[in-house]
Amino acid sequence: MLILADILSATILFAVPLLLVALGGMFSERSGVINIALEGIMIVGALMSCLALRALDAAGLGATHPQWAMLLAILVAALSGAVYALLLAFASINLKADQTIGGTALNMLAPAFAITLTWAIQGQGQTTILIPTWTRITQASLGLAETDGFFQQLIFKSCYLTTPIALLLLILSTIIMYKTRLGLRLRSCGEFPQAAASVGINVFKMRYIGVLISGLLGGIGGLAFTVAAGSGFQSSVAGYGFLALAVMIFGNWKPLNILGASLFFAFFKILGSYSSSIPFLPEFSFKSSEYVYLMLPYVVTMIILVLTSKKSRAPKAEGIPYDKGTR
Repeated sequence: MLILADILSATILFAVPLLLVALGGMFSERSGVINIALEGIMIVGALMSCLALRALDAAGLGATHPQWAMLLAILVAALSGAVYALLLAFASINLKADQTIGGTALNMLAPAFAITLTWAIQGQGQTTILIPTWTRITQASLGLAETDGFFQQLIFKSCYLTTPIALLLLILSTIIMYKTRLGLRLRSCGEFPQAAASVGINVFKMRYIGVLISGLLGGIGGLAFTVAAGSGFQSSVAGYGFLALAVMIFGNWKPLNILGASLFFAFFKILGSYSSSIPFLPEFSFKSSEYVYLMLPYVVTMIILVLTSKKSRAPKAEGIPYDKGTR
């Protein structure tokens, strides 16, 4: 039972960054801007928030108020992700540049910037920014007695502040997208921006808002991935930004569907990591057979996208620069 609790706990932990980043991509693409730069936004958000955690730990704030310090790091991740996303917004909306090429360029820039800044702060060759141990929420930090039951293992084995915040942001995203005027305007700009403009909606403004929200969520997702990986920030998020794009497409640009897709993909990732501990999984006779299971999340991603591509319905105007003169 404890191994099941470990698998479920790890699945939730790795689903959180996918959920956050895919929700961010949803806001951007619903407004009409393709955000290929999610990987780069994650890297920048993780970089700045990990540097903030390092500074807070050195100042002693983490030891005295760990979750307040973690909340501050989450805010730093959100703001830095939003600022980086502004580069994509300006290039795509104002300059009408190709959104795919712009996003790819930002993805290439982010790890180089992260390595350069990390070396400037920590010294050349030191590419890993270690995460303080106080970031995790434990039974002891909440004043509870240490126990090893199923539910205690499920909740506290890998619990970080990013998990409840991700659930809150999922609820807010659903409400904003379907229950507010802002969500209606965003969706209209991604479907038929000329019609939206004809009723007085500022398409440029709505698309900027969509990309900024994407940056906010993507930056937090970068920190969520870093704490989930557990080895510190190493100027990379292991392709999670691209995996989040697949989750967004599989989830058909809808928040609750994205939640299900995030859990689905995270489960296969964890299944690969825990393959040697699960007795009923088949074993392969060739050397290094554990890599077969480590390939699972990526193989499943390709298969699912092939099977669901006909049912996926992207916003009609995504990737198309808005021109006031066209009708």
